[in-house]
Amino acid sequence: MQNLIHRMRDGLFTFGGTRFGAWLILRFGQPLDHLFYRWSGGRVLYLNVLRPVLMLTTTGAKSGQPRDVPLIYMRDGPRIVVLASNYGRTYHPAWYLNLRANPACQARISGRAGAYIAREAEGRERDELWRRAVVFYPGYRGYEARAERCIPIIVLEPTA
Repeated sequence: MQNLIHRMRDGLFTFGGTRFGAWLILRFGQPLDHLFYRWSGGRVLYLNVLRPVLMLTTTGAKSGQPRDVPLIYMRDGPRIVVLASNYGRTYHPAWYLNLRANPACQARISGRAGAYIAREAEGRERDELWRRAVVFYPGYRGYEARAERCIPIIVLEPTA
């Protein structure tokens, strides 16, 4: 039974990396995440079924207004790692541009919020995090193949 569950999950990951799978997640998964998040008081995100998901709050690069986006994340000790894959689109996601303009952000995981400073991983650190990321969520491979750009890997460092 466990083997069947793992195969089904792996199939969902592979599907999520396809153009159509990414479109479905973007059009339906993210809006559902916002609804579940509001209804649960910040404790539940719909996409958490597949991988851990946090709600990232950035400051709009142009508007200066807070912007929330649900993202798959990995832990790296006290740090949090997110990828600006934008579902394999050829352009960077807005949240990434927001962090470049203002690296101070907030991440909420299971209803608990923390303050972070974002930075982009480079060199060996980026290579190692990329290797971990594609094992963690194989859909990133499909995103990378379509993106025609280097997918930025963002490290969120907790503030004191």
